[in-house]
Amino acid sequence: MDELRRDRSVVRLAPDVRADADDADLVDRISGAVPMTRRTHEVLSWAEEVGRQVPLPGAGATATRWEVLASVAARDLVAARSLEPHLDALAILAEAGSLSEASLGDGTWGVWAAEGPGVRLRASRRAGHWVLDGVKPWCSLAGEVSGGLVTAWVDDEHRGMFAVDARHPGFSADDAEWGPAGLAEVATATVTMRDVPARPVGDPGWYLTRPGFAWGGIGVAAVWFGGAVAVARRLGREALRREPDDIALLHLGEVDAHLAAARTMLAHAAQEVDGGRTTGGTSALLAARVRHVVAGAAEEVLVRTAHGLGPGPLSCEPDHAQRVADLSLYLRQHHAERDAVALGRMLLRAPSP
Repeated sequence: MDELRRDRSVVRLAPDVRADADDADLVDRISGAVPMTRRTHEVLSWAEEVGRQVPLPGAGATATRWEVLASVAARDLVAARSLEPHLDALAILAEAGSLSEASLGDGTWGVWAAEGPGVRLRASRRAGHWVLDGVKPWCSLAGEVSGGLVTAWVDDEHRGMFAVDARHPGFSADDAEWGPAGLAEVATATVTMRDVPARPVGDPGWYLTRPGFAWGGIGVAAVWFGGAVAVARRLGREALRREPDDIALLHLGEVDAHLAAARTMLAHAAQEVDGGRTTGGTSALLAARVRHVVAGAAEEVLVRTAHGLGPGPLSCEPDHAQRVADLSLYLRQHHAERDAVALGRMLLRAPSP
């Protein structure tokens, strides 16, 4: 309940999984400096600076990394939705051993790995260099960031990851169809590339099979968690403002229990990642479990808060209505029942303990 009392407090996981007090101070500083604007250029400039400070996953302070994402999300999901792919890109480059290379690691980054029906982005070698041609859907902030890590088909069966300059003249982003109620400022575009020079990041197939792929997915769940905490805090304020009846207490108790489960899963995952116990299928299974629990908790928070508060905050409080719209859209990166099926399949294939 204490976390639901304070609108501006940071979102903690568990003190025993944080590296030291300096890491806790880092979370405080970053969350306290979230831009009070949704202008994309300003948010991305802030994200670039934050990227130099946040620890990489698996290096002993993964809980701090996820606390940063959750705490930023509790302030503003647009900021967190812009920061998360930038941090993920830096982690991917570091895992590939490419972060120290000239021109990589500078600027702001997106990560674009989605596929769509009827379109493909292909990679080919010309005169000893890789170039990309084709269409890539669902590229968030493609028209705003300076660079992107993008998957492209190197043949009919294999994809590789490549770093590209989003300012190259052969790179164009069309976000004309983007017009959601939530996360409107995080424009998602369809990108067309024509002879865009590309630098390979890892071997073909590496992006999806590396342990960090699952860690990045858990980082997204940390953002969902922080966004859910922000929505739930409105319910907490209402319980403190006037004496709650039994139904209000029911919703408050359910919300607290679901958030506690999500927090526990994230804290456990941070320990597993830093302990070196997430490789291969173990990493994918852990991420699937965490994402399923956190997404379920966030959706329960949305429902319980709506039932507990009624139409007033959604119709008369723009900040709360925006938080609900932002979180509702971002949660759709979780594929609901399809991801539950995938989790069940993983369990059948997992080796016996």
